[in-house]
Amino acid sequence: MRYLIGVDIGTSGTKTVLFDEQGNTVASATVEYPMYQPQNGWAEQDADDWWRASVSTLKQVVEESGVAPSDIKGIGLSGQMHGLVMLDEENKVLRRSIIWCDQRTAKQCEEINRIVGEDKVIEITANPVLTGFTAPKILWVRENEPEIYEKCRHMLLPKDYVRFKMTGEFVTDVSDASGMSLLNVAKRDWSDEMLDALGIKKEMMARVMESSHVSGYTTKELEELTGIPCGTPVAAGAGDNAAAAVGTGVVENSKAFTTIGTSGVVFAHTDKPVIDKKGRVHTFCCAVDGCWHVMGVTQGAGLSLKWLRDNFCYEEKAQAQELDIDVYQLMDSKAAQIPIGSQKLLFLPYLMGERTPHLDPDCRGVFFGISAVHTKANFIRSVMEGVSYSLRDCVEIIREMGIQTDNMYACGGGAVSPLWRQMLADLFGCNVKTVSSKEGPALGAAILAGVCSGVYKNVVEGCKIAVKDNKTQTPIEENSCQYEPYYQLYRKLYPALKDNFKALAEM
Repeated sequence: MRYLIGVDIGTSGTKTVLFDEQGNTVASATVEYPMYQPQNGWAEQDADDWWRASVSTLKQVVEESGVAPSDIKGIGLSGQMHGLVMLDEENKVLRRSIIWCDQRTAKQCEEINRIVGEDKVIEITANPVLTGFTAPKILWVRENEPEIYEKCRHMLLPKDYVRFKMTGEFVTDVSDASGMSLLNVAKRDWSDEMLDALGIKKEMMARVMESSHVSGYTTKELEELTGIPCGTPVAAGAGDNAAAAVGTGVVENSKAFTTIGTSGVVFAHTDKPVIDKKGRVHTFCCAVDGCWHVMGVTQGAGLSLKWLRDNFCYEEKAQAQELDIDVYQLMDSKAAQIPIGSQKLLFLPYLMGERTPHLDPDCRGVFFGISAVHTKANFIRSVMEGVSYSLRDCVEIIREMGIQTDNMYACGGGAVSPLWRQMLADLFGCNVKTVSSKEGPALGAAILAGVCSGVYKNVVEGCKIAVKDNKTQTPIEENSCQYEPYYQLYRKLYPALKDNFKALAEM
């Protein structure tokens, strides 16, 4: 039997999973690490935390699986997108990585639009420049930390720093690079026009490759640290959502998925680079050679429920520990006791600003309609519903662009909840399926490793072998009708508060 490894470098932790070639999980390990917020709206992580977590989890899965290391045929990488890792001439990290949910770069986004032109940015990169993207982070460091920028010789994305440590190669893949505002997304390579206009040296950028291609081979050092043989091929891999698409089999037209992780995503596959000229959703290269995806993003999806859990659900945490169950399972059961609409309590999930459809780094979370009748259970359900309304916004725009989303899958931590999946089915008006594996991005990364190592002929074949459908949530017409007026009211709240969000940010 041949085996493959997927390493998913996420925001809350790194998860490494060892699979057999049929897509079955053999061993899994996770190591968590902190996120730093030096100021309101800022978000940073230590790149070496990702590396240490990758080494630790690789070593653990090899040892616990009992698999002969020589039977491990390839490694694939998935990672949080947009984070900026800067290395000096000795390849040492210069500063903490400014990560995807950081909102400090509004000024730099305006600067890029002024230099290049808003329409031209979308024409080249297929997306508006956003505060979470990488190019404005580069400009922010250059303007605010010139002594660090002066020392910089290489700029990498999170998973690509881990790759460098594994292989010694400076490589990125087309899907992850699409989120930097520096890639010509239609041509699937760096845009000289963007780099020249912004004064960024091309030699500082990693080589761009298709996701399933071999990006390098593991070093002797990694073998000593983990037991994985020197010379094991490492696939170029993919950004977390592009990898999740592979891990759920969304690699052909008419297929889409919704993920509820730290952020929330609606992702639809397309064989053509369809662009929303209003910039409300992203068009990126996907992990299938020569194909793209359209993606709407909710910044604070699972993050919103985690925030509620960490700050208000102390009793539930204690009870879950006593019962030896996940605290989210208890929160889910409480939310299920509350009727649709949460007794007229609505939540806007803008804890870290918002992307789709508002593109507003200044908006913030809101509970609307609080009254004395509401309990903690109402707040739990309203958070779940608010995130679902935001994801419905994404679906509506993608459908408006003529892309089918009827074959919808659900993944991510939130998709474990049958209640949350039912909300999505009722609000989207279509079946919401799951797959047998819960490993989404890690499985997708492993399938890409299987292609680069010759275990599979291509990504589509790999998905047919390794991805298996599981449960389906069917929309309930009565529920859909009950949700609709709440969703329509939800849509009116942001426009009513937009100017106030800006005023608050300027205080």
